[in-house]
Amino acid sequence: MDIFPGSWQRAWTGIGATGEGGALFAQLMAAYAEPQRHYHTLQHLGECLLAFDRAHALAAHTHEVELALWFHDAIYDIKAHDNEQRSADWARDALRDAGVAAEAAQRVHALVMATRHTAVPSGHDERLLVDIDLSILGAERTRFDEYEQQIRKEYAYVPGFLFRRKRREILKGFLDRPAIYSTPYFHDALEARARDNLLRVTTA
Repeated sequence: MDIFPGSWQRAWTGIGATGEGGALFAQLMAAYAEPQRHYHTLQHLGECLLAFDRAHALAAHTHEVELALWFHDAIYDIKAHDNEQRSADWARDALRDAGVAAEAAQRVHALVMATRHTAVPSGHDERLLVDIDLSILGAERTRFDEYEQQIRKEYAYVPGFLFRRKRREILKGFLDRPAIYSTPYFHDALEARARDNLLRVTTA
């Protein structure tokens, strides 16, 4: 996707980072291309950035949200439980090293941490970021089914019966929420289709 260089430079410059950030950009692109990834890849990052392009006017801190998208799956160890923490720490430390204000770097850290999806997001930018990350749930059926297959490949080491049980629990958790999407923009666009997708796979 051609979106990557332009998105990176816009966010990097906009947040006040020094230099071009070329080495960090290359590290992130390489991270999303790691072989253990099947869903948390450059495809997913690109889809998030395209969704952000369409909704960027909704952000209170535009460049912080865009950089949080870049970092939200930067660390992805299939068997680890602290990927978001390590990704958030990487984002904050890299931004501070590049001269970004501590408050902005900490907000990016908090945004990345919101993608743990352990609670309904509360802050304005957190709601936007999480809705973008979850936009795959409201994708067209073909893309959603591909997503489910990609997640299964990432967890290929988990026995089928256990994977299916855990996966249903996770997806049902979203389905049980009063609303999957917190922003009116994404709720109007994707809520109905997301519920259709989730119902189909959790009741199969």
